[in-house]
Amino acid sequence: MKNPWLNYILIRLGLFIGALVIMIALGFDKFFSALIAAVVSLAISLIFFTKQRERVSEAVYRRINRNDTMGTDDSDSDHENAILDAKKDLEN
Repeated sequence: MKNPWLNYILIRLGLFIGALVIMIALGFDKFFSALIAAVVSLAISLIFFTKQRERVSEAVYRRINRNDTMGTDDSDSDHENAILDAKKDLEN
């Protein structure tokens, strides 16, 4: 899959549902099963899926940097930012 967010979410969701089905099949209470399934899926994803988490982290980093370098579509905001940057340069 190309989208790291979707890939990681589907892995975590699959782990949760799998653990939940197993716990319910063993006859545990549904609320307790959901709680244990959440903890188990978190633990497994933290241990075994670091590569997928790093890809999501890189996607977030790229998205933040893209917004910083491209500016906004609002010319007023860009103008205000330029004025604030000029004031900051004068203070230093």
